[in-house]
Amino acid sequence: MVHDTADVPVGPASLDSVQVRFDEQRLISDAGLVVCATLADRLGIEALVNESVWLDPKEPGAALPGRKVMSLVHGMLAGADSIDDMNVLRAGSTGLILGHRVMAPSTLGTFLRAFTFGHVRQLDHVLDQALCRAWQAGAGPGDGPLVIDLDSFVGEVHGYKKQGASYGYTKKLGYHPIVAVRADRRAFAHPQPQGQGQHAARRGAVRR
Repeated sequence: MVHDTADVPVGPASLDSVQVRFDEQRLISDAGLVVCATLADRLGIEALVNESVWLDPKEPGAALPGRKVMSLVHGMLAGADSIDDMNVLRAGSTGLILGHRVMAPSTLGTFLRAFTFGHVRQLDHVLDQALCRAWQAGAGPGDGPLVIDLDSFVGEVHGYKKQGASYGYTKKLGYHPIVAVRADRRAFAHPQPQGQGQHAARRGAVRR
């Protein structure tokens, strides 16, 4: 917090003379990201994305998809809910704990605009492999019973060019994936992108 008296008379601090800044290069605003970054590194997620996600080399932002996906994931974990909010990763020394270079919001936006529904399937494969690696490392149920709760939800979207989106029983435009959750821990296990409409919840479970 900085008491700025450049534009106001010298006196007690007030809302007119106080500014909040985060410009100390030795501080990290979201230190808990080090846990997520360590897990991602041990599972090899960035390399897995680079191997699995293929964009047309002629498309702007096609290079280094792993670094860009990890920037998006870490940004969302830090509370970002828009492209501009990805700047949260550039505050202080946050980038030093992530294990990858932090990409600029404009670069991430260009990257996402090159995506099609097929690229979503490629990321689905990444999640498959990452989950397998995590369970092999000890995150799975072991020899005990495992109950999976399957259900669908509607993720509302906007815009007529959203591939795979449709109107379902909620009368809102959105995606209708099936989500698998571990019943014992209520831990998110896997989403399955589905077809269009309100019938999506009735099919696809056998595949998982």
